[in-house]
Amino acid sequence: MLGSIVLFGPPGAGKGTQATRIVELTGKPQVSTGDMLRAAVVAGTELGVEAKGYMDAGELVPDQVIIGLIKERLKEPDATSGVLFDGFPRTIPQAEALASITDVSAVISIEVPDEDIVGRIVGRRMDPETGDIYHISFKPPPPEIEDRLVQRKDDTEETVRNRLDAYHEQTEPLGSWYRSRGLLTPVDGSGTIAEVGDAVASAVIGL
Repeated sequence: MLGSIVLFGPPGAGKGTQATRIVELTGKPQVSTGDMLRAAVVAGTELGVEAKGYMDAGELVPDQVIIGLIKERLKEPDATSGVLFDGFPRTIPQAEALASITDVSAVISIEVPDEDIVGRIVGRRMDPETGDIYHISFKPPPPEIEDRLVQRKDDTEETVRNRLDAYHEQTEPLGSWYRSRGLLTPVDGSGTIAEVGDAVASAVIGL
């Protein structure tokens, strides 16, 4: 039986969009550590209170707290046959800890060149009145709203390249780690959303 799946790739690779496709194909619930943290804090659970202490102090929540939250999530009825991890793990120690609490049977890696990522993110513009997202090249806004569109502060080229540098240094080694265990399935993420979706679907069906 196919266990948990890890969705892997650089920022701006379209993981969120493709996660929805994988959930539809597998029926596995999508698990985001950010969502889990926020929910635990709101619920006031023991781990949530501990996490809030770190977050209020502006510190990273330690791996053992994240793993504890994941362990609790895996006990839920909808997670009995595994889940889809989106955005976790980010480091090899996190992957090792994750392997100790759940069977990761597949890792889908969406691979996109850095320059494509920069173009995708730097070209994004948001309509502050509606929250709609446009792109100056791929999804131009209607002319009548162009003047009110804004670029989010984390969508600048400098910020994007810093995030990519951090990804290559901290997270990219995970690809080799999972590949050495025969779990990594690379997918070309440089095409259209539909093309990448079809490639992801083929990868999932072939698992």
